[in-house]
Amino acid sequence: MAWSTREIADLAGTSLRAVRHYHEVGLLAEPERLSNGYKQYGVVHLVRLLRIKRLVDLGFSLGQIAGMGDDDHHPAQALRTLDAELASTVEQLQRARVELALILRHRTSTDLPPGLVPTAGMSEADRSLVAVMSRVLGSQRLDAYTELLRSATSDPTDGEFDELPADADADVRSDLARRMAPHIRRIRKEHPGVGAPLSGDRPEDRLAARTAATAMQELYNPAQLDVLRRVRELIGDT
Repeated sequence: MAWSTREIADLAGTSLRAVRHYHEVGLLAEPERLSNGYKQYGVVHLVRLLRIKRLVDLGFSLGQIAGMGDDDHHPAQALRTLDAELASTVEQLQRARVELALILRHRTSTDLPPGLVPTAGMSEADRSLVAVMSRVLGSQRLDAYTELLRSATSDPTDGEFDELPADADADVRSDLARRMAPHIRRIRKEHPGVGAPLSGDRPEDRLAARTAATAMQELYNPAQLDVLRRVRELIGDT
């Protein structure tokens, strides 16, 4: 019995293009040709094509299949390796689904890491700062920020700070800082891990401090930055 290229592709449940590609990469031997030039495939080609198709469906790459050679025995080690890879992929997909559920439930931003859920009314600048700092903070401080965001309560001065114009005069800035200080002091007391200074001799500490300074300069206007400086002076964080 002999089949044409189209017939063997149909029998194997694949495409003409796939069969030709398997020839090109050396996975499937070329069959003999008739006098008219048409290829004629035999049972050995069909069995080989079925094996290739089966391995591809299981998730093996063509390179991995080529590495197995023509040995049609059960590729136990290759199967175990692929199974481990698939298990890792499944775990990753499950984590992604959990994260997607959190994003949908809390309507949070996709630029924030898992667990960091912004509080209601958080400004775009605050959310951007959290997203940036989440990349450079150590796990302990990041856990502290996560807990803060989960339990933080709003303060009347939050909106005033967000809407503070860049040309706000000194009296307005001083008054706002004075009224913000008790709220910030209470946060520092309830979440000491958040208030720890971003300083130290370790490279990661210096990177976090530089990143925070750069991000704040770009995200907040001069009046807001001055208010934050005044707040730090009032609560003794200099």
